[in-house]
Amino acid sequence: MSESSLPVDGARLHDRYLGAPEVAAHFSVRAQVQAMLDVEAALAESQAACGMVPDECVAPIRAAATAERYDCDALIDELAHAGAPAVPVVNALTAEVARADPEAAKYVHWGGTTQDITDTALVLQLRQAVPVVIERLEAAAAAAATLARRYPDVPMAGRTWLQQATPVSFGLKAAGWLDGLARVSARLRGALDEVSVLQFGGAAGTLASMGPSALDVEAELASRLSLAVADTPWHAQRDRLGHLGSALGVAVGIVGKVARDVALLAQTEVGEAWEQGAAGRGRSSTMPQKRNPMGASVALAAAARMPGLVASLLHALGQEHERGLGGWQAEWDLVPDLVIVAAAGAGGVADSLTRLEIDPDRMLANLEASRGLSLAESVSMALAASVGKEEAHHLVARACRRATDEGRSLADVLTEDEAVSTHLDGDEIRRRLDPRHYLGQSGAFIDRVLARWDSKG
Repeated sequence: MSESSLPVDGARLHDRYLGAPEVAAHFSVRAQVQAMLDVEAALAESQAACGMVPDECVAPIRAAATAERYDCDALIDELAHAGAPAVPVVNALTAEVARADPEAAKYVHWGGTTQDITDTALVLQLRQAVPVVIERLEAAAAAAATLARRYPDVPMAGRTWLQQATPVSFGLKAAGWLDGLARVSARLRGALDEVSVLQFGGAAGTLASMGPSALDVEAELASRLSLAVADTPWHAQRDRLGHLGSALGVAVGIVGKVARDVALLAQTEVGEAWEQGAAGRGRSSTMPQKRNPMGASVALAAAARMPGLVASLLHALGQEHERGLGGWQAEWDLVPDLVIVAAAGAGGVADSLTRLEIDPDRMLANLEASRGLSLAESVSMALAASVGKEEAHHLVARACRRATDEGRSLADVLTEDEAVSTHLDGDEIRRRLDPRHYLGQSGAFIDRVLARWDSKG
């Protein structure tokens, strides 16, 4: 297939599975063109309001600022030679306005610079797209909150270094997921607020082309676009975008942590949780018994892709002097990709947690598979009150080794050990080895997280 015959939409078979088409639409050619046209129209309106351009020029420019009027394929071709996204858009807008009003066409992009238009348009696109990521993170958090409320006291193995540790409750695990998801959602919202700033500096960041009315135009333009005014133009100061990209990266890192937990719990040998789905969802093409965690897979794929994108964006921060060479151009794909991948990951984990089913009996069975060894700390702490911490640790560790070597329960071994049974009788040992009695402050921690979540309204 020749290059000219390749599909222009560039769609891939897995786009809907691993991507976020509804978010990607905010970064499509047409959406980008429309955002730039919105900036150009608002610029003309602002300049007219400040007496810089004739009032009668505004209506023809505003009327022409509709992306459907333009051949996007032609704009793509022109950009390949122009080198800046706004150039073909400004040329096309000027020609379109000239057809209706040649005089008004003289005032298209009056005193503007391409990076002002491109960057401000990007901010407008981000303002549309990033809230979708936040909504999906909050949907995942809400699903985690539901799980935390539903299973506050269901004991399961806590796992450290992928080995069974002391018990936790599933509710606490879900509350941990909720806590992380809520934090990254709030941080991302703050990063979006920070980046919602007008870019307006002219050729080298002085607005010299706008004359004495420059700051008035700046204020008017920011107001019309509902953006903040930066103290200085940020042509080569890209920290706000770096912060946003980092916030997206951290959010997807937390998404990946949650998805990894779900995937591990869904392993056949563990079998403590799984994604419930419609007929055929997550099924293998050859193995009828398989039930694959699809939502978790999407989230984990996003988590695998994200670090490289964030690193590239941070590398692009070192832009030269007043306008960067290469770093700015790198952002054109990086920033949309960061948002799209984050939306996919957040959607995947939200889907996973919304569908998640758990098996409390299997959780308890897996705990009991250790024959009480995961509760050794509980007995040791009780025994320490009588013999001291070091001696208690020694006695219980010895019993653990014997239980392991002989394939017996820790309760039986401890009950037979006179050094232990002198201080703890069989009933007390068995009580200490009941996971329901060693969940510590799990309930209090769950309540804290849920209270904070509920306070968001």
